[in-house]
Amino acid sequence: MVERDFTQWLHAELFDRVPSNVAIINRKYHIIDANQNFSAEFGEWNGKFCYEVFRGRKTPCLSCKADLTFADGKGRVSEERRLNRNGKYSYYVVYFEPIKNSAGDILYVIEMSSDITETRLLQREHDIIFDRVPCYVAVIDNDMTISRNNELFRKTFGESIGRKCYDIYQHRSEPCEDCPAMQTFTDGQTHVASKTGLDKTGQPVYYHVTTAPLSREGREPSHVIEMALDITEVKQLEREVLEAERLAAVGETVAGLAHGIKNVLQGLEGGVYVLKTAMETDDKDLTGQGWDMLEENVDRISAYVKDFLNFAKGHAPHVERVDPVQVAKAVYDLYKDVADRSGVKLLFDPQEGIDPANLDHEGIHVCLSNLISNAVDACEMSDNPHCEVRLSVFERNGSLIYEVADDGCGMDYEVKKKVFTTFFSTKGTARGTGLGLLVTRRITQQHGGKVVFESIEGEGSIFRLKFPRNRLPELSQPQPDNGEAADQ
Repeated sequence: MVERDFTQWLHAELFDRVPSNVAIINRKYHIIDANQNFSAEFGEWNGKFCYEVFRGRKTPCLSCKADLTFADGKGRVSEERRLNRNGKYSYYVVYFEPIKNSAGDILYVIEMSSDITETRLLQREHDIIFDRVPCYVAVIDNDMTISRNNELFRKTFGESIGRKCYDIYQHRSEPCEDCPAMQTFTDGQTHVASKTGLDKTGQPVYYHVTTAPLSREGREPSHVIEMALDITEVKQLEREVLEAERLAAVGETVAGLAHGIKNVLQGLEGGVYVLKTAMETDDKDLTGQGWDMLEENVDRISAYVKDFLNFAKGHAPHVERVDPVQVAKAVYDLYKDVADRSGVKLLFDPQEGIDPANLDHEGIHVCLSNLISNAVDACEMSDNPHCEVRLSVFERNGSLIYEVADDGCGMDYEVKKKVFTTFFSTKGTARGTGLGLLVTRRITQQHGGKVVFESIEGEGSIFRLKFPRNRLPELSQPQPDNGEAADQ
């Protein structure tokens, strides 16, 4: 009586209310009981075999999970494709558990199933999107091991499941510096970076990567998903544009160079004439004057040719992890005494806490030297008796900025138009070659930055080198030593 009451309670309070399709199967595969959800899902079951109801078969299934549970007494979970009452196949997740008597014998197996067809379709759509999205996608666990990736990733970087991301991306044996995935694991935030990796053939791949945390609400990220957009072709186009701009600037400056050299040659001819006259008249003072003219013009033509050759041949930046303030401080130290001798006060104003950046130390040094030299010259040409030049380093809106400001002579509209377009010098033909700002612009562009300036005639000028951090170049690859180079 008690057992019958319990069975009735089980049906009334649990069996028919559980939100799953529940059936009890005996060792002969007969369904001996089922709940209302099961009947609604699979139709009439009384007196039928499970394989008849689920598969429309007349013989037992070749791989039967209920059989395994009867054999070993272990519960198990399976994803199965079954016929519903409408004769259509759906997908179910099925749980199998043994039902034992007091002696421990397995009399029945209870199975509980839930329709996951919609979930499976969504998963299939997700898999299609994951695999076909036109960017590299990888899921990384917290020890930087790749646990999943998409088709484009595999095509570019090769098979990588179970391998470290830094091994796949960079062919490294240790984690990368400034790794956005590690930053996401640390703070749970999205991070963005521009990186250079190596594909499965060893060729460089440039990509813009976004990392995002994969975690349950309120928990630390268990995985990070990386989505990287290949910008290799964009980088190539940028290099081609920079080279085209450089060559265009070279072309624009050739006429100016010829004109400048012509003026120098005229100066040389004048010096030769004066020296020849002095020798004929044995005039020592005139001899010194002629010699000075020759020296001055030889120096000028040498400067013209060297500057032009340096500009024309270009220079591949050697990018290192650099302290931006230290570069500026070196230039300040170099020019402080020069400015003092010219009666100009040189000031240095660095912002505190600026992080290291990927820069060509020598290239940035050249840029700042050009700007400070121009600023000091502008002060010398000014009527301001207390002229100052201020070198500043700061960050703003994700950009590293170098600023050189002076309260010198400034530039009028016509001069400002020519600053970056012709072989033009604000210092006059006796002092400048006109290539300093062109070189500065080229180096800045090689770093993904730009040169901007403001100038008011009679009040001064401000030149800024702006370097967005997300466009800074990757670190240069280490070069072989001289012995290796010689062998090669």
